[in-house]
Amino acid sequence: MRFSILTLLFCQFISAQTQYPTDYFRAPLDIPMQLSGNFGELRPNHFHAGFDLKTNQREGLNVYAVADGYISRIKISTFGNGKCIYITHPNGYTSVYGHLQTAIGPVQDYIQKTHYKEKAFEIEMFPKPNELPVTKGQLIALSGNTGSSEGPHLHFEIRDTKTEFVINPIFFGFDKNLKDTKKPSVSNLYVYPMENTTANQSKQPVMLNLSLQKDGTYLAGKVKANGKIGFGITAVDFDDVSGNKNGVFNVSTFLNGNQNYNYQFNTYSFDEMRYINAFIDYPKYKKSGQRVQKLFMKTPFALSIIKTDSLRGIVLVEPNLASMYRIEVSDFFGNMTTINVPVEYDTATPVVAETPVTSPYFIKANRDANFEKDNMSVFFPAGTFYDDFNLNFDVKNNKIYVHEDVIPVHSNFTVTIKDDSYDEALRDKLFIGRSGSYNTTSRKGDVFTAKSKTLGQFGLVLDTIAPKIIITKSIQDKWISDVKKIQLTISDAGSGIKSYNGYLNGNWILFEYDNKTRKITHTFNDALVAEGANDLKVEVTDNVGNVAVFETHFFRSQQK
Repeated sequence: MRFSILTLLFCQFISAQTQYPTDYFRAPLDIPMQLSGNFGELRPNHFHAGFDLKTNQREGLNVYAVADGYISRIKISTFGNGKCIYITHPNGYTSVYGHLQTAIGPVQDYIQKTHYKEKAFEIEMFPKPNELPVTKGQLIALSGNTGSSEGPHLHFEIRDTKTEFVINPIFFGFDKNLKDTKKPSVSNLYVYPMENTTANQSKQPVMLNLSLQKDGTYLAGKVKANGKIGFGITAVDFDDVSGNKNGVFNVSTFLNGNQNYNYQFNTYSFDEMRYINAFIDYPKYKKSGQRVQKLFMKTPFALSIIKTDSLRGIVLVEPNLASMYRIEVSDFFGNMTTINVPVEYDTATPVVAETPVTSPYFIKANRDANFEKDNMSVFFPAGTFYDDFNLNFDVKNNKIYVHEDVIPVHSNFTVTIKDDSYDEALRDKLFIGRSGSYNTTSRKGDVFTAKSKTLGQFGLVLDTIAPKIIITKSIQDKWISDVKKIQLTISDAGSGIKSYNGYLNGNWILFEYDNKTRKITHTFNDALVAEGANDLKVEVTDNVGNVAVFETHFFRSQQK
């Protein structure tokens, strides 16, 4: 009965999709639409939440509201989407525009006033419906390269306004702006033997050969196994224009003609994003950079795009039964790559053994776990991991070794270190670092605590060195009436920069920070500059309170 119910739900999912409006939104740019990244594309620790639209490899292209509505949120950040605008539309959806260079008109005025009101570059605003209304096709911003962008482009999303689930923009009629006649490309296929199972005489994953057939399908090398096995693929999709490797839209698998696993990148919540680390073969990704998409769940996890049978996509290979396993990888336009995999029962002695496990510390993913040694400890709440495993744990040379970053972590675990060897005056300059990098650290007396979502080596790090501030071009005692901007480079080799502030003649002024170049930039506003002599001061503070101060004196005339 359970299998029948799951199969019924599976079929309902495949046959009944939400109907989205296909003629409501216009394109956010006025150049031909080309993708450098698509919805669901596999990224570090997350699935991509929208389209990355090419901007001819430059900044400053006009960005338009895709429909009537009002700007409901503006976020200015040094990471993530950088400068980002959200527009709520009356049809129940919200559009998102990221990595902007600058907003335009009343929107930019609103942002600038907030910068100076809050005396901060990184700000988040939630305008009321009547404050910043927009109409379809209204110019709202210029495209840029801010935040974590790796090159000029526009990040564009559509979300359900109530649930904030992100939705594949292609459902809203943007397929008309794209041309794609190419099949997805599957470059690798792996078979994964489960516990007490051998596949092709191996206890470890095995890559299978693929042979192109006359009908355009692929035939994989035969799998000889016993017990439970799973499969995984590396796959990308191409369109006819951009030349970029994009993510695939839909993957379905069938065992003897019966569908047993499917995922389709249609919509999901931000709470699900980190499940990408269970979705892929995480150890292989960390060791080789290759993202293998697993076509099974060893342990169930709550990623809503996946629909499966009662065995969660796992194939049970039994005596006297030969099977045919089929994989169908398709894009939104119906281009499909098909792979057939013959499977038969075999009890041959394994030639490749399992990786030996020597650690006595065993983690059960659904239970709390705490390990201590020499005044150091690590605590894992239930649900920290996706699967059970043997943890490598040790304390030596004043460091706590918590496995290595080849096991995916879903939620924070806690590292605690007790150390009374430092003078009280230095304890506030200590932080718990993972391989030296900063983790937000709290202290009670001589006990230090930090949280992390990445396994590795942790230890106390002392940072007594102030950040560095270097001006790009000296302006000391110079007349700079024609200079439009002042730029400085700020850096910190220890705990990292926490905050920075600039002051002109004692008044706070806006410096914009670019994390890629580590530069802060102030654009002169004549209303803030004194006629004649001016004093500039910049303060930079790191995460443990070390402060650097830069001061200079310059002259400026506002006479035209």
